[in-house]
Amino acid sequence: MPQVLEFKLPDLGEGLTEAEIVRWLVEVGDVVAVDQPVVEVETAKAMVEVPCPYGGVVTARFGEEGTELPVGSPLLTVAVGAAARSAAPVSRAPSASSASLASAEAESSGNVLVGYGTGAAVARRRRIRPVAAAGSAAVADTAVVTVETDGPVPVISPLVRRLARENGLDLRALKGSGPDGLILRSDVESAIRGAKEVPVQAPAPAPAVAAVGERVPLRGMRGAVADKLSRSRHEIPDATCWVDADATELMAARTSMNQAGGAPISVLALLARICTAALARFPELNSTVDMASREIVRLPGVNLGFAAQTERGLVVPVVRDAHARNVDELSAEFARLTESARAGSLTPAELTGGTFTLNNYGVFGVDGSTPIINHPEAAMLGVGRIVPKPWVHEGELAVRKVVQLSLTFDHRVCDGGTAGGFLRYVADCVEHPTLLLRTL
Repeated sequence: MPQVLEFKLPDLGEGLTEAEIVRWLVEVGDVVAVDQPVVEVETAKAMVEVPCPYGGVVTARFGEEGTELPVGSPLLTVAVGAAARSAAPVSRAPSASSASLASAEAESSGNVLVGYGTGAAVARRRRIRPVAAAGSAAVADTAVVTVETDGPVPVISPLVRRLARENGLDLRALKGSGPDGLILRSDVESAIRGAKEVPVQAPAPAPAVAAVGERVPLRGMRGAVADKLSRSRHEIPDATCWVDADATELMAARTSMNQAGGAPISVLALLARICTAALARFPELNSTVDMASREIVRLPGVNLGFAAQTERGLVVPVVRDAHARNVDELSAEFARLTESARAGSLTPAELTGGTFTLNNYGVFGVDGSTPIINHPEAAMLGVGRIVPKPWVHEGELAVRKVVQLSLTFDHRVCDGGTAGGFLRYVADCVEHPTLLLRTL
């Protein structure tokens, strides 16, 4: 009798609570090796191939392509044993039987992702309802099996932990409604409502409409963006200030630098270098707010996010330690991350951990905007298109290359004087790039 192990969808990164099955890489009856990718999923942040920590024969898959699964729910079951370990990787074995796998021990990988383990710690009985592919062989007696797990500790996302901490909740006192007692965000929010004794009012009936429009599900990346932007507007008292700047000298400096040879330097890299210099002078804007302890946390370095439009929607890759990079290094990293974003190959780590965001919406042909802060950051600089406009230069009317800069900031971390000082310094560097020499 083989041992049948259940492999669950692991925690794939910070705050990710669900993923959509894009493509199965194995069929029921296939033999899989330890750490072999078995499914490709799409999270709200990236496309990820998920490796299985067990080696053996796939006995069931849970969910069709296009199905959205929460973290901690079953992905597939694997029959493991001596016969499964000796089989060649990725070979089809539709006729694998219970007898051929009878006496083996479970084989598993130590290279586990967050949210699941492979050690043999506590044995418990689990009822499995496999969804086998049509026409494929099923391993006998898999209705009730004994599975070795790491214990009943729930998988808790960083978002859930932070939400509970900010509201003074003890997660150990909560009962999760997710798979195997997984504590979900809805559980924490329900407990918060109960603690504050806020009456829940019934929603007003929707007004009658003449025709039924198309309904588009808010899920995957679009749903994550909606949740994050709604949270930003709900929690952050933001304000926006803006200024027009003469970017003629900045564009001339870029032309001269590129004529000197080497890899091309992007306008975004020059603006990023200006931002890091400005944040060194105004560190209040490179911070986050911890309302649970009522503290402003000023961060030691700048992880610079930048908005990138892709076929899957808007993503914000993060340039790590941007404050320690020169314009050549920044330009190369922007190019690498942009290419990965368009290919859909950004990792969750490359999409998280930002401390300040640079948003170049000028690429869409617009002059101005009031950006929504990328929660939990404290500020975002928006950059409009750089276009020729009438401008008074050295007392004379001239045609100059003008750009509008807008700064949206968290009013809890600073007042308008600090925000205005930051934006004015950025504009001065755009108009007179030699000011940056003082920060080198």
